[in-house]
Amino acid sequence: MPSSHDYIKDKRNNKIKIFVNNKYLTRDKANISVFDSGFLLGDGVWSGIRFHNNKFLFLKDHLDRLFDDAKKIDLKMHLSKKEISKILFNTIKINKMKTDVHIRLVVSRGIKSTPYQDPAFTISKPTIVIIPEYKQPQESVYKRGLILKTVKTIRGPHNVQDPRINSLSKLNCIIACIEAKKQKADEALMFDINGNIATNNSTHFFYVKNNCVYTSTGKYCVKGITRQKVVDLCKKNKIKVYERNFKLKDVLKADEAFVTGTFANIIPVKKINSKKFNLRKNQITIKLRNLYLELMER
Repeated sequence: MPSSHDYIKDKRNNKIKIFVNNKYLTRDKANISVFDSGFLLGDGVWSGIRFHNNKFLFLKDHLDRLFDDAKKIDLKMHLSKKEISKILFNTIKINKMKTDVHIRLVVSRGIKSTPYQDPAFTISKPTIVIIPEYKQPQESVYKRGLILKTVKTIRGPHNVQDPRINSLSKLNCIIACIEAKKQKADEALMFDINGNIATNNSTHFFYVKNNCVYTSTGKYCVKGITRQKVVDLCKKNKIKVYERNFKLKDVLKADEAFVTGTFANIIPVKKINSKKFNLRKNQITIKLRNLYLELMER
């Protein structure tokens, strides 16, 4: 079955150098301590970034989100945005990469003296890992589209585990993903605490009705960089777009639906529960993807 993260396997990834706390290591040696906060507790933040035609796409947006998320969990970054940016470019340079690269930038709270939750037991500076890989989406996914299924696992309230933070604690999304896979779907379509559609387990959700584009308010999903670029593209190209609450019944009356993400940009949806979409009539989805690809080149 297709997935929003299907990629073309590339042998060059066997020889990549991964940044781990000021060292560049091969895949087999790129390890962190078993006492690291990220491993023990999922305590940290991350971002996925594309490197395309010798440029990082929307790097400022990604770093701003990373630092905002770190602040929200009281993780004190010991490096500046400029310093992390320099490391990102150096990682690309060392690996002699030019394009079609996906970066995983991970920051954990650091090493613990013992496996306790309390940040007071952290005895090192934050752990920084940068994994660069050659990754191109499978072109077939854009033709076949995705199957989404609604699940029982919801995006929780802000005072439990804030779903707006792109944290390393992804269990909520993983459980939703497992639920969807058991229903033979590619991704889970998740509700918020009020019964509105929030987002998918690993991408952001949009639907189209009468040439108008709809997405959630964003109150119960990660601040998606690609999601925001699509909203901006709609506004710049006179496509009506609404960020608001909506129910499943609204989605099931849609003319088109699509998902967004850093890796594969915009992917059409061919089915939500029992509702099927005719991908040959996805005019708005196709138009937005073309506009996004143009934006990438700029």
